[in-house]
Amino acid sequence: MVSKSKPNEAEKEQPVTVNGNGGDLGVDGKKKFRLSSTTSILRKSVTLEIAAKAKQMNARGLNVISFSAGEPDFDTPKAIKEAAKRAIDAGHTKYTDSSGIAELKCAIRQKFMRENNLHYDEGNIIVTSGAKYSIFAVLSAVISLGDEVIVPVPYWVSYPSLIKLAGGVPVNVYPDENRGFRLTLEDIKKVLTDKTKAVIINSPNNPTGAVYTLKDLEEIVNYLAERNIIVISDEIYEKITYDSVQHISLASVVKEKFKKNVVVVNGVSKAYAMTGWRIGYAAGPRDIIERMKFFCDHTTSNANSIAMYAAVEALNGSQNDVEMMVKRFNRRRQFMFDELTNVPNLKCCYPEGAFYIFANFKHFLNSTIHDTQIETTVDLANYLLDEAHVAVVPGESFGLPGYIRFSYATSMDNIAEGIDNLKYALSEMELNEK
Repeated sequence: MVSKSKPNEAEKEQPVTVNGNGGDLGVDGKKKFRLSSTTSILRKSVTLEIAAKAKQMNARGLNVISFSAGEPDFDTPKAIKEAAKRAIDAGHTKYTDSSGIAELKCAIRQKFMRENNLHYDEGNIIVTSGAKYSIFAVLSAVISLGDEVIVPVPYWVSYPSLIKLAGGVPVNVYPDENRGFRLTLEDIKKVLTDKTKAVIINSPNNPTGAVYTLKDLEEIVNYLAERNIIVISDEIYEKITYDSVQHISLASVVKEKFKKNVVVVNGVSKAYAMTGWRIGYAAGPRDIIERMKFFCDHTTSNANSIAMYAAVEALNGSQNDVEMMVKRFNRRRQFMFDELTNVPNLKCCYPEGAFYIFANFKHFLNSTIHDTQIETTVDLANYLLDEAHVAVVPGESFGLPGYIRFSYATSMDNIAEGIDNLKYALSEMELNEK
C-alpha cells in the first residue's frame, strides 16, 4: 500500500547512532561508538527506494516499466569499447597523474576549442571519477565553512548534499515554472548575500530539460563575476538538445577578465552512454584546478586509467553514434510529451534538452484512492508503482514537491505501455474523487 507518512518524511535527515540514544557515555561508563556527524547530513534517497521496490516487483514476475532512469539505454559505441581493449593490451593499467592522462586532457582542450570556442591550457583541466566528483572537488576547493551556494530549484538530487559535505550552505531559489524553471538574474538577487560564494547552473537541465539562452547566461554570469562569485556550470547533457536549440557553454559568454570566476564541468557519461565508465572533467582558473588536484590526490588519486583512454576515443572519434542516439531520444520525447499533455489536469514543461519530462501533478494530491491517502508526490509515485506498475521519480528528490520526473531513456514500446497504465491509474483517482 502507499505510505501514509507526512510530506517529505522520507527525505528528512536521519543521523545514525550505533549504541544508545544520545550522549557520549553508555550505562557502563564507556564511550559509545558513534557514526560521523559529517555524513549525518545525508538523506535517504526516495529515488533509490522506489527503484529497489521496482526491482523487487520485477523479481516477483511483475512487469514494471521504469521512467526513472538517469542514463541512456543505449550501449557504449563499439569504437570506444575497442579503445578500452587496446588500452588494456597496451598495459595502460597503472596509476596516472591525479589530474588525468595527457592524451585525454589534450582531447578535452581540443574539444573545448572546437565545440565551445573556449581556450584552456592543459594545466586548467582536470579529469575526475565522474562529473559528480568534479562538482564535489570544485565545491571542496572553493567553499569555506558557512559559505552559501545558490541552487535553482528543481535541482539535480546531489547538489545540496555535495554542498553540505564541502562545508557550505545550499540556498534554494525558485525560478518561474512558466519560464521552464530557468534561473534569472532577478531570482538570484532575491537570495544574494555577503556569504554567497558560488552559484550552480545546469544546462541542459536535469530534471526539467530546460536549456539556457545566450541572454540568460550573459546577464547572470557577468553580474556574478563582477562580485567575485564563482559560477559552476554543469554541462553534462551538452550534446543532447533538440529542435535546433544550441547549447551555449557558460564560460564562452563571460568577459575575459572574469573567466577566473567560472568552472565548467562536463563528462562522457550521458553523450556517449558511458555512465559506468566514470569519467568527468572540469576546466577553469588554474588556482581552483590545482586545489581540485590536491583534493583528488588524497581522495581518489586518478580516474580509471582504461576508461580515460576510452574517453579519448569518445571525444576525438566519430560522433555519429551520438547523433543517432539524440535523434531517437527526440522521437521518444515528442511521443511522451504528447501523451502526457493529453492527460487531463496534467501540465508538463516542454524539454529542450536532456532526456526527461518534468510534470506538475498537484491536481492529484490531497486525495484518497482505495482508502489510501495521496498527500505528496512520494505517495503518488508509490501508488503508480503499485497500481500502474510504473516507476517514476517524485519531485521531492529535486526539491520541488508536487511534480514528477519522467525519463524517456527507454523504448517506445515501454513508453506507450507505461503511459497507458498511468492514464488508467489516474482516471481511477478521478473517478474515486467523484
